[in-house]
Amino acid sequence: MRAFIVSIVTVAIYASPAFADNSASDASFLVTAKARDPWQLDWATINSATTPTLHALAISVPQTGLQSTQPLHPAAVQHSDAYETRARIHKYASYATLPLFAGELALGQSMFNASTRQDSKRGLHAAIGAGIIGLFGLNTVTGAWNLFGEGWQEREGRTLRLVHGLLMMAADAGFVGTWATGPHSGRLRTALTFEHDKTVHRDVALASIGAGTASYLIMFFANHH
Repeated sequence: MRAFIVSIVTVAIYASPAFADNSASDASFLVTAKARDPWQLDWATINSATTPTLHALAISVPQTGLQSTQPLHPAAVQHSDAYETRARIHKYASYATLPLFAGELALGQSMFNASTRQDSKRGLHAAIGAGIIGLFGLNTVTGAWNLFGEGWQEREGRTLRLVHGLLMMAADAGFVGTWATGPHSGRLRTALTFEHDKTVHRDVALASIGAGTASYLIMFFANHH
């Protein structure tokens, strides 16, 4: 009998939790769910569900030193009417440079090779030489006036124009030296050194013509590249 009672108590102890769980589960059906009001709106839920999230698009524009310090295109330099007039005189007068050089070289070489005095050619040779000096004097004034005046503001091509001008000035000095070293056989004092003076005169003339030709061709090809 005692053993039977112990058995019943043991079964009751183990069966009570399961019965409690089943009772709780069954009791959940008896609880009435909270009625939902169809006219009640939950604005927090609606906003979070329907409002799209906007993400700002950040555009980064690279900045360079060139953009911040200088314009993309240099400003055009405006020249006066006087500048343009001098430029035209300089340009059209320079067309006589090479023909004068060629004529002077031909006459000078012919006189240099002659064994006798060439009085018929001497006057023409001197006239062409004077024409060269006058031409270079005119172009030096007009060119230097524009180069070191209004034209100095124009940076593009300034170095080339400067080289051209300096060569022309060197040729100017050479032509004056050519005139000063002209040989004279009519005087007793100079007749003794005539052959030497003739050679010096020719060499100075060739150097001056070479500098003038190089200066002319620099600008000629620079304007026709």
